[in-house]
Amino acid sequence: MDLTDKKVIKDILTQNKIRPKESFGQNFLTDKNVLEKILHTAKISQKDTVLEVGPGLGVLTVELSEAANFVITVEADENMAKILKQNIFGVKNVKIVHSSILELKEDFFTKLGLYKIVSNLPYNITSIFLRKILTLENKPKEITVMLQKEIVERICALPGKMSLLALSVQVYGRPKLEAVVPKTSFWPVPKVDSAILSIKNIRNKKETADFLDGILEKDFFRTARIGFSAKRKQLQKNFANGLHIPQKDAQKILEKLKIDTKARAQELNIEQWKSLAKHCQKFFSQ
Repeated sequence: MDLTDKKVIKDILTQNKIRPKESFGQNFLTDKNVLEKILHTAKISQKDTVLEVGPGLGVLTVELSEAANFVITVEADENMAKILKQNIFGVKNVKIVHSSILELKEDFFTKLGLYKIVSNLPYNITSIFLRKILTLENKPKEITVMLQKEIVERICALPGKMSLLALSVQVYGRPKLEAVVPKTSFWPVPKVDSAILSIKNIRNKKETADFLDGILEKDFFRTARIGFSAKRKQLQKNFANGLHIPQKDAQKILEKLKIDTKARAQELNIEQWKSLAKHCQKFFSQ
């Protein structure tokens, strides 16, 4: 059974009397070449445990089961979970978990041991999913996911086009846009193109703490949220408002840290954010 065949997909849905749900981001992959690109990027081996989110009919699940040691799929839609169970009947190394990934507790991820995430991710949960996964005690070794192209570009942005989302990912690992996937690779055809995102060199808790040079994660991101609170405004204005200090004092902070006083949040690199956060910690402890 070819789960990339549009006719096969439609037949399965018709037989089960269901339609794709936009609320679950159900756009089914119909391009085998994209599957190959995902697997090539993820570099799955027979030693790997893989966590897949939003498996749908199982088009990626089947490929992962052949390449990995064990696959855990998390599917929020009860109907899809039932169909997936039918489609992978007899496959011994796949476990289906009927739940929203966002509702799973820390213990679930701890029990996975070493694992990778490979997924055609439901696009409506992208930001909150990445925040949850990258702040876990037991983070994945690597992440390979398909997302909206625009979101992937934002995540991989360099100083000049940085965003809070980009900063929130790049603090924990190294993101890369691996391949663009045209919207015609799916059925129903979505409104936008997609892209394959990889996040490698993911830092564990200790490595993250070392990278932040003693700055608490909560203080680092509190600083970042202040900086990005009004992205069109200069940093000195945002920090004056966020720290409740005169603007001239906010300007002095930037001058002391050798940051352009006219800079905006999107222009800073991670090292500059670290120096800002280290300086701002004293305001947060008051």
